[in-house]
Amino acid sequence: MRTYVGHQQAVSAEDFVELALGTPVELWLGVEGETDEECAARLDAARDILADPEYSNLPDDVARIAAEVIEAHAPELFNVVPLVSPARRRRSSQKGAAA
Repeated sequence: MRTYVGHQQAVSAEDFVELALGTPVELWLGVEGETDEECAARLDAARDILADPEYSNLPDDVARIAAEVIEAHAPELFNVVPLVSPARRRRSSQKGAAA
């Protein structure tokens, strides 16, 4: 099955998010090993994008996408099984040995 956002095909989850938001995910999250200068430039670009009226709905879009992902995967996210804690060991054998 192929997934399209507008006229662009999304071949991965990262592509889908990038096409849905209109910006690369790395712009907001950074990349491993980036220098302080690269981080400062990335954050400066992100601030410019947030100031652009074209992206005024970006925070709402991110919240909507996150809510849709949670809703789609809610059964798996909330399928929690409580772990049984092991019973405490009784120290009666130690008490008897000390007496």
